[in-house]
Amino acid sequence: MKKNILTFLFCLISVSMFSQKVYTPDWESLDKRPVPAWFEDAKFGIFIHWGLYSVPGWSPKGTYSEWYKYWLDTKTLMGNGDFTGTEIYDFHTAMYGRDFTYADFAPMFKAMSYDANEWAKLFERAGARYAVLTTKHHDGFALWPNKEASTSYGRPWNSMEIGAHRDLVGEYVDALRKTNIKVGCYFSLREWGNPLYTKETMGLFYEKHFFPQLKDLVNTYKPDLIWSDGPDQINDKEWQAERTLAWLYSESPVKDSIVVNDRWANNTGRKHGDYYTREYSNSNASYDKPWEECRGIGLSFGFNQNEDLEDYTSPKALVLTLANIVSQGGNLLLDVGPNANGKIPPIMQERLIQMGDWLKVNGEAIYGSRAWKNTCQWSKGNREWKSKEKHYVSGDAILKQTVDPEKGYAVKEVFFTKKGKNVYAILPKYPKFTITLKDIHSTGKTKVSLLGSDKKVIWKQKGDDIVVTMPAFYADELPCDYAWTLKLENIAD
Repeated sequence: MKKNILTFLFCLISVSMFSQKVYTPDWESLDKRPVPAWFEDAKFGIFIHWGLYSVPGWSPKGTYSEWYKYWLDTKTLMGNGDFTGTEIYDFHTAMYGRDFTYADFAPMFKAMSYDANEWAKLFERAGARYAVLTTKHHDGFALWPNKEASTSYGRPWNSMEIGAHRDLVGEYVDALRKTNIKVGCYFSLREWGNPLYTKETMGLFYEKHFFPQLKDLVNTYKPDLIWSDGPDQINDKEWQAERTLAWLYSESPVKDSIVVNDRWANNTGRKHGDYYTREYSNSNASYDKPWEECRGIGLSFGFNQNEDLEDYTSPKALVLTLANIVSQGGNLLLDVGPNANGKIPPIMQERLIQMGDWLKVNGEAIYGSRAWKNTCQWSKGNREWKSKEKHYVSGDAILKQTVDPEKGYAVKEVFFTKKGKNVYAILPKYPKFTITLKDIHSTGKTKVSLLGSDKKVIWKQKGDDIVVTMPAFYADELPCDYAWTLKLENIAD
């Protein structure tokens, strides 16, 4: 009898545990799913935009080169700047001729220099905790041997059948699995040239193309993250977003570990999904879920040979951008655009290595941290500085809010992050003598130190503030080149 009761209780507990992991296709159920902790702890990831658009690798400055097909077909253009709209069409016809179509780039996308293991080593050196590759962008071309892509377009339209004749996604996944970097897959909803992608045939597009293709990607590679994008003006019911996420959360081989963003329909942004996304912004943020800011090192996600040195964000600005985002509880997804052969441009490699060098010293203040009660400390002045750029805020804009303000405007003197009972104060400028950290109260166990240095840090409580006398260094002795971090242990809540 006792054995039967124990068996019954075990079965009851097992059923209960299992039922908690089954999510029905409705937002009330889906929104209750806990977000796997690794994502909010990661803080820094690498975005990789690579596809047929990397063959021409050209767009006017301030625009997205990965939209090449759209700009070409519609003779329109959007971005930072004033455009006639025909810039891509004019470039394309002059370079390739009027009869050369976008599809003709497919056999040219050979990926001859692509070495996923070298990518993985670079991302490790950069200190990234996850990476996200464009497995299929808005042109519908798949970077893995997917039958739906070729069937829908009526021609070879994946990297195994044409061009590289390789499973580019598979190589990427295998390389990252040798590291501790989580595997992310960008997956576009929008497909500009797919004959089924019309308002009238969305049901067919979903059943015959989108859903089986997503299942193929997930079942084959078992990614840690799906970065959905491009829902157009199509709502969650038409996209069957609830059905898709219910499968991912309840039936897929990664149902317990997968993380997804919020771009599953035109009405899911900052409402549903495991985390919220922004791009090329620098406004202050406060959300009820984990969130992520994505941006390129230049002003394009895809490789753009038209960009010059001054179009790339400085390493100081990238570090300050990371600190600014993490202080507000977000992640930075920093993009690189390899060329058609799969080579990441040297300047992008350099920027990633510079980020990694900074994180080796200061990563304790970044990884696994959370937003503190005060995300930053302002100087006196007007806090409402705004970039005058038309659509996308460049990476160097953060310098105007920290170390190079315009007259009359305030700056963020300190970024704060928190981990346990410790608070980290990231200083955009290294103080000459002292820095006053406002509204922080010490305890009898409080210690203050400078990350990356063994030098003693002298400090005192003065009213509601802590005044820190900074250690003196020669310029070449500082623990890092920019953004120095004070660790404050065991402060009062």
